[in-house]
Order: sequence, then C-alpha cells, then structure tokens
Amino acid sequence: MAGSRAVLGIARPARRSFSTTTARCSHIGRAALTIPPDVDLRLLSLPAQSKEASRNRAVPTVRNRSTVPAVQVKGPLGELSMELPAFIKVDYNSNTRKASVGIEDRKEKVQRAMWGTTRAYLQNHVTGVSEGHICILRLVGVGYRAVIEPKATTVASKYDGQQFVSLKVGYSHPIELGVPFGVKASTPQPTRILLEGIEKEVVKQFAAKIRKWRVPEPYKGKGIFVDDETIKLKAKKIK
Repeated sequence: MAGSRAVLGIARPARRSFSTTTARCSHIGRAALTIPPDVDLRLLSLPAQSKEASRNRAVPTVRNRSTVPAVQVKGPLGELSMELPAFIKVDYNSNTRKASVGIEDRKEKVQRAMWGTTRAYLQNHVTGVSEGHICILRLVGVGYRAVIEPKATTVASKYDGQQFVSLKVGYSHPIELGVPFGVKASTPQPTRILLEGIEKEVVKQFAAKIRKWRVPEPYKGKGIFVDDETIKLKAKKIK
C-alpha cells in the first residue's frame, strides 16, 4: 500500500500527536536529597537473603551476591531500610546533609528508569521517618460509616494488637479489614478514615484496598474517595 502511494504520488497523511508540547524528561534522579537534622542516613550492605531488608518490590536487587548495597534511614518516627540495585550509587555528605543518586551508564534504559524511581523511594523514606505519611478517605453515600475495632469476626489477627477497619458501605454485612503493621488508623468522623504511617507504599496500598469495596461511581457520586480524589458526574439516561 505504501509503495502504491509513492507511485501515484499521494502524500501520506501527517500524524498529529495528542499533546502540542515537547516531551521532556523530569530528571528527578539528578535532584539532591536534603536530609533533615533529626534524620540519620547510612549506607550499608545487607545479606542477600536478609529478612531485615525493605519490603519494597519495585526496586530489583541482585540475588547472586552474598551482600547487596542498601540505605538505612532512621528518624524520630521509626527506621526504614531499602535495598539498591547494583548500578545505583548513593553519595551522602554529612556536612552539607545532602544525598545524591547516580547510575553507572546513562545510556541504559533500565538504569535511567530506576534512577528516578530510587530517588523517589529514598525521598519517601526520609519524609516518612521525619514527618510521616497520611491518607484521608471520605465515605460518600447514605448510611456509609466506618469504625475502628480491636477485634474482628471474619478476619484473623496477624499480629498482637492489630486493629480492624469495619466498613458499612451498602452491603448486607460489614466489611472488616486488618490494619497493616506500622499503620495507624482512626476515624475523626464516622465518614472519614485517617491512615498514618512511615512507609508511604503501605499506607497508600491499604487505602486502595479500602477504596476497592466502593469505587466512586459517576452517576450519583457515591463511593470511597482517597485524599483529594474527585469524579465528574455523568448525565442520567432518560428513556
């Protein structure tokens, strides 16, 4: 078909991109990390099969070595550690309290992708141990309620002192969800759930798990909204 177009002299239609702006990378990996005075950052090596390593699965690790590079962040709210890929290099200056992330080869696509990802995870860890992460869920709907209970009838406890979030969101029975370890849940109002924790990934994942039981719908606007989430209402279908 392309050959016939060339023979007949027919010009190919021009492709128009969805966006008119030039695509540019954020280069977030190059940005330096500022370490607060009450936070201690240490570079260390962890055993490859250590259970003390971070639960972060987004950062690939090298398993054919006896040890892997890692970063440990300790602050007033707790302590977090994170394994690093072999090609990631973290430099920390204790005098200026600045940390920078680098990679070995900028031409490698995987290394460039993990550059910004690793830097973002380190920033989340530093913020978590110093200030903490919060997530607010809003229950919108008639009769929607949430209660924090010390025991549950449908879910078994996974650790001592675990609390459970009990949701009443239109089902014939309450929905009971166990609060993950390291996360604090409270209900300032019957229609509000406040989640607090030092690990952002765990806090947001649990919020998504709660939201799954009542995803916001676009006709009446009912559902469980996370933080500043909004939804555009659709017009009702009239026959």
